[in-house]
Order: sequence, then structure tokens, then C-alpha cells
Amino acid sequence: MQQKINWDTYFLAMVELISMRSSDPNTKVGSVIVNENKQVISTGYNSLARGLNDNNYPWTNDLSKGIENTKYAYIVHSESNAIVSSKQDLSGYTLYTSLFPCNECAKLIIQAGISKVIYSSDKYKDTELAKASKKMLREGKVELIQKTAVTVEIK
Repeated sequence: MQQKINWDTYFLAMVELISMRSSDPNTKVGSVIVNENKQVISTGYNSLARGLNDNNYPWTNDLSKGIENTKYAYIVHSESNAIVSSKQDLSGYTLYTSLFPCNECAKLIIQAGISKVIYSSDKYKDTELAKASKKMLREGKVELIQKTAVTVEIK
């Protein structure tokens, strides 16, 4: 019998696929929240708020133009989208995400009661905000685990 993939690989592959829904040309992020029975509770990807038209907002990350002329003023992160879309108590659940959560998402993760975050990329790890995020999550008793990214190809 062929060996099947483990749960972490399964959900990390899922977040990569979900991230492909993002309109952000520079950073595509996906998230999945699962319960203790490994059931998917909610998914999210970085996007504009529901109902806003992608064509009416900037997608640049060039801060020299002012924050109101960049994506940063308008994007809802994948973790936030997954938490808001869940519409239930997430205490004890696990969040899988393709990029380590920012400080704003860290606050929501703690408030939602999520107990574990499994992520594949930590590309901002040396920034002050990433350090703040890790500090809050650790003090909030959220277990942090980095796993190797999973490549998903669509043919």
C-alpha cells in the first residue's frame, strides 16, 4: 500500500492552493483553520474586504508613494479572513498559513483562542513587527511550528 501524506503536509498544500485566489501580485498567502478532528473550519487568503473591486485599489508595495497609494492600507490578511469567516469559537484549533502571521493577525489569533500556528515561510522574521508578533503569540500560549513549504502545481 502506498503511504499517504501526513496532516501537516496536507494542510500546508491546501494553504498554497488557497493562496492562488489572491489578487496581490507580490505576496500570495493562504490560511486554513482546522479543529482537533482535522476538519477544515475555515479558509482565507489575502484580499480586499468583501465587495470591494480589485480594479479600484492599488496593488503596489512602494511606500514612497504614501501608504494610501499602496496595498497595505486596504488588504485583509489571510489569517484575518479565515478567523472572520469561521463565525465560531476557535479555542484549541490550529491555523495553517503560508506566511508567519503579522502582529495584527497575531492579536486576532490570540483573541480567537487558536492554540497552534503552523507556517511555512518566515520571510519577515528579522523585522521589528515580526518579533512583536512572536512575542505576543508565545506569551499568549500559541504554539509556533515552522514546516517546509509544499509546492502545488496547477497544470
